[in-house]
Amino acid sequence: MYTDIQYLKEKGLNKSQIARSLGISRPTLNKYYDMDADEYNNRLEGMQNRSKKPDKYHDEILAWLIEYPDLSGAQIYDWLEERYKELDFSEGTLRNYVRAMREEHNIQKRTSARQYESVIDPPMGKQMQVDLGQKWVFKKDGTRVLLYVICFVLSNSRYKYCEWRNRPFNTTDLIKVHENAFEYYGGIPEEIVYDQDSLILTSENHGDLIYTHQFAGYIQKRKFKIYMCRKADPESKGRIENVIGFIKNNFAHNRVFHNIDKWNEEALAWLDRRGNGKLHKTTKKIPAEVFMEERKHLRPVTEKVLTNSTGISITYRVRKDNTIAIGGNRYSVPVGTYKGPYTTVRVRKINNEYIIILHLENDEELARHKIPPSKGTTC
Repeated sequence: MYTDIQYLKEKGLNKSQIARSLGISRPTLNKYYDMDADEYNNRLEGMQNRSKKPDKYHDEILAWLIEYPDLSGAQIYDWLEERYKELDFSEGTLRNYVRAMREEHNIQKRTSARQYESVIDPPMGKQMQVDLGQKWVFKKDGTRVLLYVICFVLSNSRYKYCEWRNRPFNTTDLIKVHENAFEYYGGIPEEIVYDQDSLILTSENHGDLIYTHQFAGYIQKRKFKIYMCRKADPESKGRIENVIGFIKNNFAHNRVFHNIDKWNEEALAWLDRRGNGKLHKTTKKIPAEVFMEERKHLRPVTEKVLTNSTGISITYRVRKDNTIAIGGNRYSVPVGTYKGPYTTVRVRKINNEYIIILHLENDEELARHKIPPSKGTTC
């Protein structure tokens, strides 16, 4: 470029003509227009001798950017860290390096709106948030596969756990992953926040949540409180929504899928390395370090809860007055049935004429009532 500029300058072309002829901007032209040969040689020698720490990964980074133009500097840093274990430069250094590389090779990046958290952090051990997500990823042969993920996050420390499947989750899967998460955390929080998912709920009965039979039995065994988010209420579960997006767009995005076991192994390694091992942008703390303290506030897990049940039936909570609210009416159960806030029974309807109330575990019949024709009746 320097040689071409000087040649056209000697030909008598003005700056505008030279810029148009070479297709360069005026600032670039001005930088070289009045530069003599000695100054140019000194500049060129300095550029050749100066090196940057990420230079040794230049070709690899460029190949990734060409193949995946929307890669972030943080994700590239993670991929390098995953491949080479230790890097002798910071993530900020790499971001600047990638930014310059994008400009040099004109590789544009798509941007997306950022989400913000606004809920005050609950005390340690108080709350965990759980949600499910999906992500299309590519296999080695170029075909796509839809993966499903369940993510967990402790609301105070932001310590995360996730597990993937290559098929939709069912309620048995949900319980098994909960047990794996509790083992990973080394304990159970006081409260868990969920979205209104069909794996957990069958419906809502005038404010009373109706859980699937299988999940109701699990709650009764593990005895944790549930906060069920209402629809269009993102603030109440903002932390887990950020985690879902973070895992899908940072870990899973542009990663090649080989098999589900390897994918889950890579996900756990990524959590140790980045999801839990790097500074959290909101708290300005490292989740793994804060978790060491929060873990002391979790209720210990003695042994896993195993389930072989695959059936789904409707369950209801027993109220303190030993009644159950169903369809606008209240049905009584024997005094003493209520054992605390986690007491749940199973309900079966016969020809829309009778309500049969059964013990959750052994299906023992506790009560049978004829369904009244009107609402507001206590049976």
